[in-house]
Amino acid sequence: MEKTSQPKKTDFESTLSQLESIVSRLESGDLPLEDALSEFEKGIKLAQQGQQRLQKAEQRVQILLEKSAVAPLSDYDE
Repeated sequence: MEKTSQPKKTDFESTLSQLESIVSRLESGDLPLEDALSEFEKGIKLAQQGQQRLQKAEQRVQILLEKSAVAPLSDYDE
């Protein structure tokens, strides 16, 4: 059975790597204006995706910390 081509969700590290690559290309100054604008737009989208992932991760950490703060501690029985 063939897999349908769905947009692949990238992880935070991949997003960051792509963003760093775009920044490097933009800083080189070798891109024509239209290409530079296109890369800049991609970079903005990637930065927003990364920010969203960080916010979700922060929310998850907060939820876990809140749960552990109210959970009673007990000895572990093997």
